[in-house]
Amino acid sequence: MRTIRRGRRLPMAAAGAAALALTLSACGGPGSAGAGDAPAADALENADGVTVVNFWHSMDGTNGETLNKLITDFNAANEGKIEVKGVYQGDYDTTITKYKAAVQSNSTPSMVQIYDIGTQFMIDSGAVMPTQTFIDRDEYDVSDLQPNIAGYYSINDELWSMPFNTSMPVMYYNKTLFEAAGLDPEKAPETLAEVGEAANKLSKTNGGPAEFGFNAAIYGWLLEQEIAANGALYCSPDNGRSGERVTDYSFNNDTAVEFVDWWKGLVETGVAGNTGRATADAQNAFKSGTIGITLESTGALGGMQKAAEEQGFELGVGFYPKIEQNDSGPIIGGASLWVSDEGHSDAEKEAAWQFMQYLAEPATQATWHTGTGYFPISKAALDEPEDVAWREQYPQFDVAVQQLEGTELTAATQGCSAGSMPQARKAAEDALEGALLGGDSKAELTESVEALKTEVENYNNSVQ
Repeated sequence: MRTIRRGRRLPMAAAGAAALALTLSACGGPGSAGAGDAPAADALENADGVTVVNFWHSMDGTNGETLNKLITDFNAANEGKIEVKGVYQGDYDTTITKYKAAVQSNSTPSMVQIYDIGTQFMIDSGAVMPTQTFIDRDEYDVSDLQPNIAGYYSINDELWSMPFNTSMPVMYYNKTLFEAAGLDPEKAPETLAEVGEAANKLSKTNGGPAEFGFNAAIYGWLLEQEIAANGALYCSPDNGRSGERVTDYSFNNDTAVEFVDWWKGLVETGVAGNTGRATADAQNAFKSGTIGITLESTGALGGMQKAAEEQGFELGVGFYPKIEQNDSGPIIGGASLWVSDEGHSDAEKEAAWQFMQYLAEPATQATWHTGTGYFPISKAALDEPEDVAWREQYPQFDVAVQQLEGTELTAATQGCSAGSMPQARKAAEDALEGALLGGDSKAELTESVEALKTEVENYNNSVQ
C-alpha cells in the first residue's frame, strides 16, 4: 500500500463562484430555467431533411463501445429522419466544464450526459429543457422507471433529466479469504460493526489470511452513501429536495462522525490499508486477492468478477453496510441525459427526446445493463431474456437489485441537490483523508463544512 501525505487544505476560491455567476448570468438568469415550452409534437415531421442531434457524453472503453452500438441501431431505425452524433468529451468533470463554456458561448450540444452531482447546476443554468416538459406534453408513462433512480433527478416532483447510466454502492468481499479466516463466506456482514469484526479476523496483523481486512478509496461518494443509508441528510434544508435552495452542508453529523471514526480505527490498528483517493488503486488492491473487504460501485462488478477468476478467488457481494439496520439505503450514482433549450430548433429538441425514449426502453436498457454493468433504469429490463441470462451468469448483481428495491425513497436517499456538490465532495474527501492520517474526525468534518459556507452563499447569490 502506498503512503499518502496530507496537503494543506485550500480555502474555497471566490474566483470559482464568480466564474459560476458569469456562466449562470449568461443564460439569462435563474428565471429562465425550465421556462421554454415543449416543441410541437410534429416538429420532426415538418423538418427539412435529416435532423442532427449532437450528443456529448463521457463514456469510453467498453461503455463507449456499447453506447456507440446503441446510437448506430437508433440511427438505422430512423434513417433519413434523425442522426445522432455521439462525441466523447472526456470524464464527467471535463464534460460539465465544457458545457459551462458552451453555455457562455451559445454553442451547447443538442443533448449532454452530466453526472449526478451536476444536477442542480444544470437546473440553474437555464440552458436546458426539463424532461418533465416532454412527459407532460405526451402523457409519457414513467411507471417503468425505477423510482429511486428517477427520484434522484427529480426536484419537487419534477423530473429534470432522463436517468441513463446508474450505479449503486455495494460491499465486495473475498469469499476465499473469508473461508480461510473461519468466517461464513455465504453470510455478508451487514453493519459497520460486523464489517469491522470480519476485517479484524481477516487481517494479517491479527494472524489472518489477508494483507488487510478492509480497504477502500478515500472517496467522498462513500461518505454520502453512509449518511443516506442511515437516513440522515447531507445538506439542508431537506437535501434540497423540497424546492428550497440548499443553505448548509451537514456531513459533520453524528452518522458521518461515527463512520469516519470506524474507518479511522481500522487504519490505526493496521486492519485497514490506505491506498489514497484514487479509486483505481483501491480496486486494484482488492483485485489482487489480498484484501478482504472493500466498498465500491456496482459499475465495477464486471472488472471485479474478471479479476476474481484470474486470481483464483470467489467474489462475494453484499449490501452497503449501515450503522444499524433500518429502511433507508444508499443513493444511486452515475449520470443522466439533458436536452438543451435555447439556440436549438424544435425539431432538434424533439429528435433528442425521441433518442432519450429509445435509451429508456426495456430492451435497450437490458443491452446497456449487460454490456456495461450499469443498473437498468427500466424495471421491465430485468425481465428481458438477455438480462435474465446475464444475471444467471453473474448472480452477484441481484444483490444490487434487492438493495435498490428495499430502499425507501426519501429526501435522504435522493441525495443532496446543491449547485456546489462537486466542491462539497472534494471537501469531504479532504476531511476523510485528514482523519485517516491522524486528525480528529469531528474536527476535520466540521472544518470542511465551515469552509463550504462561503461557497454555498456565493453560488446562491449567483442564481438569485
